[in-house]
Amino acid sequence: MTGQGSGGNVLAAVCSFFIPGLGQLVQGRLVPALLFFVITGLGYFFWVLIIPAVIAGILHLWSIIDAARFTGPGSGR
Repeated sequence: MTGQGSGGNVLAAVCSFFIPGLGQLVQGRLVPALLFFVITGLGYFFWVLIIPAVIAGILHLWSIIDAARFTGPGSGR
């Protein structure tokens, strides 16, 4: 990927919009993908408790933004 705003990052952000962590997986970042998926999934699973659902919503948004802003290794940033 060429950097922030590239087509690959847009695709990754769209993937994370539908499934948290999928955008990170598309970018080849396995650990962040797994963490975003598991933590957000557990938060949504316990949506009845309200607070976990709010935290999951924030993490889901963070997952989308993280996928969109990823610049890759060696980019000097």
